[in-house]
Amino acid sequence: MDAYTPIVPFDVLSEQLGFAPQEIVKLDANENPYGAPRAALAALADLRYAHIYPDPESRRLRRTLAAFHGVPAENILAGAGADELIDLIMRLFLQPGDAVLTCPPTFGMYAFDTAVNGGRVVRVPRRADFSLDLEAIEEAVRRERPKLLFLASPNNPDGSLLDDAALERLLTLPVYVVLDEAYVEFAPPGSSRLRLAAERENLIVLRTFSKWGGLAGLRVGYGVFPAALMPHLWKIKQPYNVSVAAEAAARAALAAADELTAVCDRIVAERERLFAALQAFPWLEPYPSHANFVLCRVVGRSAAEVKARLAEQGILVRYFDKPGLRDHIRISVGKPEHTDAALAALEAIS
Repeated sequence: MDAYTPIVPFDVLSEQLGFAPQEIVKLDANENPYGAPRAALAALADLRYAHIYPDPESRRLRRTLAAFHGVPAENILAGAGADELIDLIMRLFLQPGDAVLTCPPTFGMYAFDTAVNGGRVVRVPRRADFSLDLEAIEEAVRRERPKLLFLASPNNPDGSLLDDAALERLLTLPVYVVLDEAYVEFAPPGSSRLRLAAERENLIVLRTFSKWGGLAGLRVGYGVFPAALMPHLWKIKQPYNVSVAAEAAARAALAAADELTAVCDRIVAERERLFAALQAFPWLEPYPSHANFVLCRVVGRSAAEVKARLAEQGILVRYFDKPGLRDHIRISVGKPEHTDAALAALEAIS
């Protein structure tokens, strides 16, 4: 099986690149450049029961999430990041050889976890504009009989949204639709289908605190599931999967939602500035995005070389060279000074 290539942290990058951590402009993993909210840091500093195993049902966090989103706590499951829940869903549904349908280019963990769980990946490529090929998906469902269909909205790595009509069409198919909303807080209001998951029989919606919440290092996510699945998920999940630190920080982040929303607004504004500035480079073709990153096609030169030359200046971006994404780079949205540094570095290699 193919390995998933993770992004490494500041201390490792510092050793590899020869830059001090504070000199690195890290725009390669879609992290929140403003960090955790102050309330979350205070909650971590005030941990009183780090020596005691966490609540296996994350009750306080689930109740807080239920009140925050207006969904029943009984339909919510918390995990060590949305990544754990992706794996858990596959453990529940898959027997060896069962099919999972994905629509690349998209988040690589869907295919990775399918392989880990002995499943078979069925790929229905997106169109050139990254929209879904609904007819091809319908044919693949009829032909391959997949147990699961994984979709991200906004999609990673391009930032496109799944529209309501397309989702309703997909929900008529005999397959569970898993909608990954890791970046939905950066999309226009009303883009989330979280509440819908508690009402529909074959829709699962996943969310994370890693992006909007600034808690990527603590690994905490959650999902809203149809009621019929919950008893089975409780049976098979790891008993102490969300640490006391992660739960405390996540609850504090939800209490600081106004602060996080203001940060999100700044990131969205900076995304639009970055997108406009990238259009000025004749060898870059940026795609409109509803997430906290901008994907660019590199024209007339090697994207791998662009990534390497930016890294020489301490600017880190993500590089793609696979079907549907030949010679592309993805730039995470940082603070204004990060955008300035990235644009200056791009200008220097032009």
